[in-house]
Amino acid sequence: MVSISALLLAIGMAVAAGLVGSIAVMRRMALASDALSHVALPGITLALLLHVNPLLGGLVALVAGTLLVWALEYRTRIPTEAVIGVLFSAALAIGSLMASGEDLIDALLGAPGAASVVETLLGLGATALIIAFMIRARSRMVIRLVSPDLVQTLGVNVARLDLLFLLAFALTVALGLRYLGVLLMGSLIIIPATTAMYLGRSLRAMQLIAISSAVGSTVVGSLVAPRFGIATGPAIIVVAAVVFVLGLLSKRRFAGARDA
Repeated sequence: MVSISALLLAIGMAVAAGLVGSIAVMRRMALASDALSHVALPGITLALLLHVNPLLGGLVALVAGTLLVWALEYRTRIPTEAVIGVLFSAALAIGSLMASGEDLIDALLGAPGAASVVETLLGLGATALIIAFMIRARSRMVIRLVSPDLVQTLGVNVARLDLLFLLAFALTVALGLRYLGVLLMGSLIIIPATTAMYLGRSLRAMQLIAISSAVGSTVVGSLVAPRFGIATGPAIIVVAAVVFVLGLLSKRRFAGARDA
């Protein structure tokens, strides 16, 4: 049975995933979103070997990986998704060599459990930080999508804005490591945002749909998984995928009825 603390953290993580995913998909970082989550694997496995909280190890690895991606992007001008792709391959290989058995499965797919009071407070605090940044920086990030040169003329430091977004992305991934693991967390960022991009007619509508889809999938998957004795992480992503398909079919049906 899912604990209240774990469910609260999962809902907060889903809200952050919806907000971050909306911008990530618009920046064509869908595949990069999935790849970046894998960077946490070496940190998790190293923390397990040192008998340290694996979530802390994953967070450290994600932050270090994010700083490396940002630095390489601005020093070499290689696209972000390409840099993340290289880093993902190396991180997955290193993490797989370091971990073994059940620890590796838990790191890849997540292992939900009761969260301590400290973990709950830190998780909710991180969620609030991500949400505040995404709301406050939304207009700047939209202008940056349209024209980086234009946003610079407004006095915005584009490099710093990109770094802060990548850090918000990394923190969102870290929030989901307990619940979804490194293999599936990127999917919760990608799938609801893709659903929202297809259904939403504005950025605000897109973010609301992405949040609703991510939160709904998380709650339904968390409640259904124990009843059927299946893993929580895969259940959440299956629900998110079903929501995407239903959204796709409903819009096509609506468009067909309107044309008729």
